[in-house]
Amino acid sequence: MAMSALRREGRRFVPLISPSPLTAAATRSSLIPTEEQAPLGVRSISTQIVRNRMKSVKNIQKITKAMKMVAASKLRAIQSKAENSRGLWQPFTALLGDTPSVDVKKNVIITVSSDKGLCGGINSTSVKISKAVYKLNSGPEKESKYVILGEKAKAQLIRDSKKDIDLCITELQKNPLNYSQVSVLADDILKNVEYDALRIIFNKFQSVVSFIPTMATILSPEVVEKEAEAGGRLGDLDSYEIEGGETKAEILQNLSEFQFSCVSPVHRG
Repeated sequence: MAMSALRREGRRFVPLISPSPLTAAATRSSLIPTEEQAPLGVRSISTQIVRNRMKSVKNIQKITKAMKMVAASKLRAIQSKAENSRGLWQPFTALLGDTPSVDVKKNVIITVSSDKGLCGGINSTSVKISKAVYKLNSGPEKESKYVILGEKAKAQLIRDSKKDIDLCITELQKNPLNYSQVSVLADDILKNVEYDALRIIFNKFQSVVSFIPTMATILSPEVVEKEAEAGGRLGDLDSYEIEGGETKAEILQNLSEFQFSCVSPVHRG
């Protein structure tokens, strides 16, 4: 009787006995290959996974290097084009001048930006300067409007200056621009705005990592004639003789339109 009772008690306590931790650890260790074993508490990683990651990094480096070469080639081409165009617009700046301090009633601020981002603070700088110029040329008897070239400036100015925007033109950088295309663009702007002075805000290229915020001012033919009659910097226009059947007003109109298409930073960069 005593022996059978003891056996029954023994069977009841058998499930409560757990295997030794050391034995379980040894069993798990025997199932893991030798090259993948690691100390307890340390994450292990297969050497094959490391090799695959190193191969992926090398492939990405090759792709990045190729992209850099393509970008450098495009930059050289655009920089050469911009430098060659200076011979076209510099004579007009010398003839008609660039007078940012001129005080007129109707100002049109042309803000030039890119359609895409990832170019630092270039677009934000153009927008900030445009807003500052707008405030400087605001008053009870003055009118200032925006013409926006580029998606990034449009997205920023449309938030708080929507009512002051006359014209928005985007997707200009899809294809390389030439003078004929810029002339059509300039003509489209001039047909849709009334102005005494066009104030073009853009970033002038200096180096790959440096751009200079710049404002170019183009006066209407009426203001140019008025300034020439009053003397000053534009008074030298009277020293030129007008040939042909065109009047002085028509000549100034043509010069003003041509100057705008030449000075346009969309073309010269």
